[in-house]
Amino acid sequence: MDQAIVIVGAGRGQRAGGPTPKQWQPIAGKPVARWTLEAFAPRGRLVMVIHPDDRAMAQTVCSGLDVTLVDGGATRTDSVRAGLEALASDPPQTVLIHDVARPCTPSEVIDAVARALSDAPAAAPALPVTDALWTGVDGMVTGSRDRTGLFRAQTPQGFRFDAILAAHRAHDGDAADDVAVARAAGLAVVIVPGDERNMKITGPDDFNRAARLLETRMDVRLGNGYDVHRFGPGAHVTLCGVEVPHDRGLLGHSDADVGMHAVTDALYGAMAEGDIGRHFPPSDPQWKGADSGIFLRHACDLARVRGFMISNVDVTLVCERPKIGPHAEKMMQKMSEIMQIATDRVSIKATTSEQLGFTGREEGIAALATATLVQP
Repeated sequence: MDQAIVIVGAGRGQRAGGPTPKQWQPIAGKPVARWTLEAFAPRGRLVMVIHPDDRAMAQTVCSGLDVTLVDGGATRTDSVRAGLEALASDPPQTVLIHDVARPCTPSEVIDAVARALSDAPAAAPALPVTDALWTGVDGMVTGSRDRTGLFRAQTPQGFRFDAILAAHRAHDGDAADDVAVARAAGLAVVIVPGDERNMKITGPDDFNRAARLLETRMDVRLGNGYDVHRFGPGAHVTLCGVEVPHDRGLLGHSDADVGMHAVTDALYGAMAEGDIGRHFPPSDPQWKGADSGIFLRHACDLARVRGFMISNVDVTLVCERPKIGPHAEKMMQKMSEIMQIATDRVSIKATTSEQLGFTGREEGIAALATATLVQP
């Protein structure tokens, strides 16, 4: 289902203190808004609504991510409407609307809202109120309230796009959230389980709490890959996407790019997704002579769909010849292009086996790779 995400970040956040609005302040090594954007980036088109004065900061925070920046309005409702209108010319099927100041939203909450939209026009996460509720005046308790049927609302709040756009266009004035706008238009809203970790940064103390959550919730995965191809007839070898002149070629069902194969397997391994053969069986003739970039792109796309960022990859090519050093930088550039990560996150190096074993006898080339995936 085609999905877009509107991140609402046009507020000034004065209660949080600090020299800038809270969404641009650092937390656990990154600005609040960056954490939020990265949590949603694999899940659809991103629109972030910002205050016009914050555009320069927003552009810096969004660096490397595909985010459409839209100027917000005087109220939250105005800002959300601006974000929705930015999508109207190419409307998605569904949209998630999320507060930028909730950087700790667990992936399972996001997924639950998205799944609920398969059967409902609107869905939102919430937690039932479990504490006793009082009323009070001047520091004194004046009464109590029944908590039955009360919930603490959270975001992201999800909607069928056409329905929520029409609801916002018809809504007059401000609203507490987008569920209120939807209900005013007659939309039924399904409640999905919220999460205590899905906190909203409001005051200064919330930064420390959110930092602890972000530092401990990261899912860091390491994967290893190993591949070997023997030499055969040819005038070059393909290594990490680069044709390197040599007096022989490498034999394999695809283009026998031993370096790229090792990295691909390392990525699959980090996700417990088997190896290249599981996804691209060598028994299938369509992969004969195939560009190994197809395999690597598939592994990278799978990682992003599952909410992982590729932190870095490290490749070691083991051979006596050809010499890898003169081509390493070009290999790094090619791999970073395919993987859509910075070149300083791709390491390619080489070693010999001191003329020992099959690589030492120049019978083939081996490659070892390690990949790190991070799900914030």
